[in-house]
Amino acid sequence: MNFVRAMVRIVLRGFVSLFLLGLTIWGTLALYYSGPTSETVRLALSSVFAAGTVMGLLFVRPRRRAIVGFLAGFAILVLWWLTIPPALERDWQPDVAVLPYATFAGDTVTLHHIRNNAYRSETDFTPQYYDKTFALSKLQTVDLFLSYWGPTLIAHTILSFGFEGGEYVAISIETRKEKSEEYSAIRGFFKQYELMYVVGDERDLVRLRTNYRGEDVYLYRLQGSREVSRAVFLQYLRDINELSIHPAWYNALTENCTTGIYRLARPYSVRSWWSWKLFVNGYLDELAYDIGVVDRSLPFPEFKVRSHINARAKAADDDPDFSRKIRVEIPGIAGGKLEEKN
Repeated sequence: MNFVRAMVRIVLRGFVSLFLLGLTIWGTLALYYSGPTSETVRLALSSVFAAGTVMGLLFVRPRRRAIVGFLAGFAILVLWWLTIPPALERDWQPDVAVLPYATFAGDTVTLHHIRNNAYRSETDFTPQYYDKTFALSKLQTVDLFLSYWGPTLIAHTILSFGFEGGEYVAISIETRKEKSEEYSAIRGFFKQYELMYVVGDERDLVRLRTNYRGEDVYLYRLQGSREVSRAVFLQYLRDINELSIHPAWYNALTENCTTGIYRLARPYSVRSWWSWKLFVNGYLDELAYDIGVVDRSLPFPEFKVRSHINARAKAADDDPDFSRKIRVEIPGIAGGKLEEKN
């Protein structure tokens, strides 16, 4: 009996130690990345926090007093962190400087600031935008793009909404970076980037990745009713309009290009998308195949190969017919239209 109690005590102490270590690491990084502008001050604050925590937990006795003191200090740190406000006005990079928004009139919606940059290279481009009016009753399809820039565990996701007549508008959930910023996965956890929905022409959002960044891009037609497609589209537009007035923070874990899609679509989906593959989203196409929301007439490996669009995108380049050409022979797309599944 004494042995069991001793083992339970050891396990509990190990759990508490790991928990406190995790909080210490998070607090140290939060102070370093989200603290004052001066890097010297941020480094000093984060170092003092980490060293003070370790010294307190090692030498203050009884240990319970050290833990209570640490948790009180950590609570103050969290309260400070929660009050850090996002901003609408910063010195933004030119590709994310203009926020989109939507206006409604009956059955129609006008999307303002649809991005269609004129690219000469990934970093050399002329920002271009246009406005376009769509009839909500003519929304027919939703397509999912997965874009791999490196390890295939992680991909960038884009949804594209298709209307009668072969018109498409793509929406990409991204970081809104300042001119002095580069993307960092670690910084993405610590309120370093505002959240942005880039509304774009596929010749911009897709071609940028296939033709200029050299990413591997796959296109999948999602199967579902037009009513659900419209509901998800409208939810996107509500978020876009909200962000044009009230900025929000991007978070690499909870509010990113894939979890954002999940949050927006979850109320309307008849199938559950909840899976670890939402967080290791390079497998998102496999998840879609498994739950039956994409075409399953082919084995998955062949289905994925057929869904790769880079060659077609490079051949189409800036052709006004770009969207139709990249969809040629894509599984589940017949004549550019989706046969509904209710």
